[in-house]
Amino acid sequence: MLENLPPVIAISIGGIGPAIAIGMIVKSALEAIGRNPEAGSQIQTAMILGVAFAEAIAIYSLVVALIVKFV
Repeated sequence: MLENLPPVIAISIGGIGPAIAIGMIVKSALEAIGRNPEAGSQIQTAMILGVAFAEAIAIYSLVVALIVKFV
């Protein structure tokens, strides 16, 4: 049981940060679109790019957890 603990901790901590960041990115983008609907497409493009970068951090933590587990 304890041998699985480090990967679990790595993916848990690595998943919490990006989840919070994605929520904040989308919240800010929706507020900005609500204030200026004409700029919606530009804001949406920037939002999707930011979400992709935040999601990449979660994928990196998954890779690290797999490396810790199998190496």
